[in-house]
Amino acid sequence: MKIGLLSDTHSYVDDRILAHLEGCDEIWHAGDFGAVKVSERLSQVAPLRGVYGNIDAADIRHLYPKNLRFDCNGLEVLMTHIGGYPGKYAPEVRAMIKENPPGLFICGHSHILKVMTDPKHGNLLHLNPGAAGWHGFHKIRTMLKFAVEGGRVTRLQAIELGNRA
Repeated sequence: MKIGLLSDTHSYVDDRILAHLEGCDEIWHAGDFGAVKVSERLSQVAPLRGVYGNIDAADIRHLYPKNLRFDCNGLEVLMTHIGGYPGKYAPEVRAMIKENPPGLFICGHSHILKVMTDPKHGNLLHLNPGAAGWHGFHKIRTMLKFAVEGGRVTRLQAIELGNRA
C-alpha cells in the first residue's frame, strides 16, 4: 500500500504536490486542509483519509474527525492534527497512546517535518509531514511518501516541494 502523507495545506494544492501523489493507493492528510476544494482535489487522485485541524471550518469538520484510528495492512495508525511528538505529546494524545499504543502516530500542526521512534511505547513510529502549503513560518514545503507492508512502514521518503514564498 503506497501512501502520500501531507498536512497544513492551508487551502493550497499545486501540480508539484499532485505529481508526487500520483500512483499512491491512499492519501492521508493530517489536518489544516483550509478549504473543502483541497480535499476534493486530493480525492480525485486517490482515496483520502484525513483529520481536521485548528484552522479548518465547520465544512471540513463535518467531513473529517478530530482523531482517526485505523488499520492499514496490519499497521495500526493513529492520526490527529495537534499531537506533539515522543516525549512531548499533547495530553489527549498521551492518554490515547498510553491506553493503546498504535504502531504509527501521525500529526501535523508544527509545520516541521519529523520522523521519530518512541521506544517507551513499543517503538511506535511518529511522522509529521511538515507543511505542504504556503501559509506559515516554514521555509521549505514538505510531505512524506511511504509504503505499508506487513504491518511496517517501508520505503519512507521525505519530499521537498520547494520554497514557501
